[in-house]
Parts: sequence; structure tokens; C-alpha cells
Amino acid sequence: MSEQDHETSATDGTAESTAQPEHGAQVSTGTTSDTPSVPDAAIPELVIISGMSGAGRSTAAKCLEDLGWFVVDNLPPALIPTMVELGARSQGNVARIAVVVDVRGRRFFDNLRESLADLESKHVTRRIVFLESSDEALVRRFESVRRPHPLQGDGRIVDGIAAERELLRELRGDADLVIDTSSLNVHELRAKMDAQFAGEEEPELRATVMSFGFKYGLPVDADLVVDMRFLPNPHWVPELRPFTGLNEEVSNYVFSQPGAKEFLDRYTELLQLIAAGYRREGKRYVTIAVGCTGGKHRSVATSEKLAARLASQGVETVVVHRDMGRE
Repeated sequence: MSEQDHETSATDGTAESTAQPEHGAQVSTGTTSDTPSVPDAAIPELVIISGMSGAGRSTAAKCLEDLGWFVVDNLPPALIPTMVELGARSQGNVARIAVVVDVRGRRFFDNLRESLADLESKHVTRRIVFLESSDEALVRRFESVRRPHPLQGDGRIVDGIAAERELLRELRGDADLVIDTSSLNVHELRAKMDAQFAGEEEPELRATVMSFGFKYGLPVDADLVVDMRFLPNPHWVPELRPFTGLNEEVSNYVFSQPGAKEFLDRYTELLQLIAAGYRREGKRYVTIAVGCTGGKHRSVATSEKLAARLASQGVETVVVHRDMGRE
């Protein structure tokens, strides 16, 4: 965790590792509605990276940079349409742009919604990635590098975190992808970003199916939550207790229970309906959290089955077992 703590909090305050607009470039501080239009085919893809300070924005940005994206750190939101316009005029040299927007540009946040509306009117494919983390993890990361939170002023780190959460609340609600980095190290965060953006062709929908234990808390980045505690717990079967839901014996036990197979069938049908709606709304990512008491048996077995069903339907699926082995 120390490596994640250092990189996510220390590098979020600098812009050394990400690309910047060329010195002396002439850019407008307003929208680009008065500039000549460009063909839709020339408009680059756009990813907006935001989230809590110390949650890993810089790591996420570096990952996209390594994947060939043109990355701009701490760009005022009012300049995002201008950056996209410049990319469109690069004759294909800048096909994918990632912009890091954070509280260092907080006086420009009022312009963000206007910029997003302008991008939508120009048919720009844009996605918002929001990096989230618990208060405890953020405090630990800031303390480990002995740096203040950008918004704490004369108060405490927790005061700055609370102010930032309030400031970013609406943006988090608009995010296409929320990643909780509370328990992730640098390499795990990069793996998550690679899983979402490394593909040569953009799939219609990507799903993360995550098993978890309710006794360890709900995943904050879940879009949908499934509670498998209506099934008998294999923990109370002595010969099954040492195993996990990855073992065939446990999986067979779970799905031999009344209602288990029926639930899987009907929930898969429900997800087809939800997935179709997500596609219509342009949402490309969904995290399905499957919970049981400890995140070891029922949730793991169900996550594996559910992920297999989704994959068979053409949904690119990643399985994560958050709490397995934690007991």
C-alpha cells in the first residue's frame, strides 16, 4: 500500500509526467462554437479523469499515456473543447485525448458542465473516469508524504477531503466509470485501467463482476448490488468451510439449493434489459457487486457463474474477488 500511497497523493500535485500544450500555443479561453467545424471522423476520443486528490488520478493518467493517449494534466474545463478542436485538426496524429480535471482548477469547475454540453453538441465521444477512495485511505496517503490536502487551508486533512467530496459530488454522479482505489496498489489500479482501455476495439459494454463480504462493507464503486445471503451458507458445512466458491464442491452445493439456479437465470435476463438501456444511454462500464456474509463462498460461486453468462452474451467481463482470503 505504501507505493500506492506515495504515487497517488504525491504525483497528483504535479504535472511533470503528463503532456502539456506547447508553449506559446494560441488557445481561446472560451468555447469553440465560432471556429470552423471539422468532420466527425476527425474528432478524437476524449476521456476526462477526475476524482479525489490522493485517489490515483496521476497513475490513471500515466496508464493512458502508456497506451498511446495524449494526456493533459490540470486543464481548465473551459479549454477542453478547444483541446478537442486542436486534436481534430492534427490530421489523425492525436486520435485519443485524456484530460485530468481536479480541484487545483476549482475556480473553473463552473465551466465544466457548459464544456460537456458543447462537446455533446459536436458529437464528441467522451467518458468520465472518477477515482474514489475512503477517507481513511486518503488521510493515510497524505500523512505518509507529509503534504496538505489542496482544500484543507488552515484546517485538517479530513476537512479538505470533506470539502472536495462536496465539490465533486455532481461530477461523480455523471461518471461513466468509478474506480475505488482504497485497497488497490499502483499495479492493481493500472491493471484496472488496462482492462478498460487497452483493447484495440472499443466493446459495446464492459462489466466487472465483484464478489464481496457484507461484513467488510459495500463496494463504493458498485452500480448494481446482489445479495446472495438468501441461500444457505457453506461455512456451516464442515467439509466445505475450508474451500471457496472457486471450488467445484462449493459451487455445486450453492447451486443445488432451492432458488439458486432460478435466481441466476432471471437475474441474467434482467441484466440483458439493463445492458440494453446502458448501451442506449452511452454507458460503457458497469460494476456488479455480488455479496454474501464473508465474500468467500456464495458470492464467489455466483460471480463466476454470472460472469460466464455475461461473457457468453458478448459482454467483456472481468471477475474480481475483493474479500476472498481476507478472513
